[in-house]
Amino acid sequence: MPWLLLLVLSSPAPAQDSVLLERIHALTEGRDVGLVLLPLDGRDAVMVEPDKTFHAASTMKVPVMIELFRQAEEGKLRLEDPLPIVNEFHSIVDGSVYHLGVGDDSDAEVYKAVGKTMTLRELCEAMITVSSNLAANLLIERVGVENIRATVARLGATGMDVRRGVEDQKAFDQGLNNTTTARGLAVLMQKRAKGQAVSPRADAEMVAVLKRQKFNDAIPAGVPEATPIAHKTGTITKIHHDAAIVYGPRPFVLVILVRGIQEQKESAALMAAISREVWNSLEK
Repeated sequence: MPWLLLLVLSSPAPAQDSVLLERIHALTEGRDVGLVLLPLDGRDAVMVEPDKTFHAASTMKVPVMIELFRQAEEGKLRLEDPLPIVNEFHSIVDGSVYHLGVGDDSDAEVYKAVGKTMTLRELCEAMITVSSNLAANLLIERVGVENIRATVARLGATGMDVRRGVEDQKAFDQGLNNTTTARGLAVLMQKRAKGQAVSPRADAEMVAVLKRQKFNDAIPAGVPEATPIAHKTGTITKIHHDAAIVYGPRPFVLVILVRGIQEQKESAALMAAISREVWNSLEK
């Protein structure tokens, strides 16, 4: 066996910060949580159930945005291109038509544009900052699910599995859902933080959009108020996730996936408590 291969196979797994890990375990005891912390300065990662699979909820909009910017980078589309706004989509189960309900969405503005057009950039802004499901479905149809999946695979984020648009009830009933792991989502955030998801310029634009996120009750609530954070949340019944790039003095990626807590205030408080422990550990 070549000596280099022997070295790789015999190298121990990276050590985790035992004190921080102990504090995180104390907070998450009895909870269904997946977590990945990736310090961007090369220090050891900290992980809790990094490869456990969760319903992705709106965190699946992260790879949708990456694919949109990738196609723009390659000249396949322009972010200023107009897109007709419709509320009619097709189930991946049988092709039957379904519609999104404005009452089940987190934002009503895109619905007001039905019958008109919005630019791809405007739809991306709505998809990320206010988590518009209608905007997400329109962009998924525009860039293509298979293209999104190929980009996720190319970036090495194999724990993220995007299968369909939002609110495809027939697919949901058959268990055909978008899923993610904390590790898969963390890889996507880390690549973007390092300018490696699409290009340094495109990734900087995406980070700027993520910094305008309107839902800030989870990871951002655990760090000092003025700290710039680029992040995407995801919530459905008993599911609450947050994936963030935290630009403190020592920047880091933190992904927390939570399942099984009914009240969003409680899951948000848990994530804020975890991010506070992470901040105090890394920034001391």
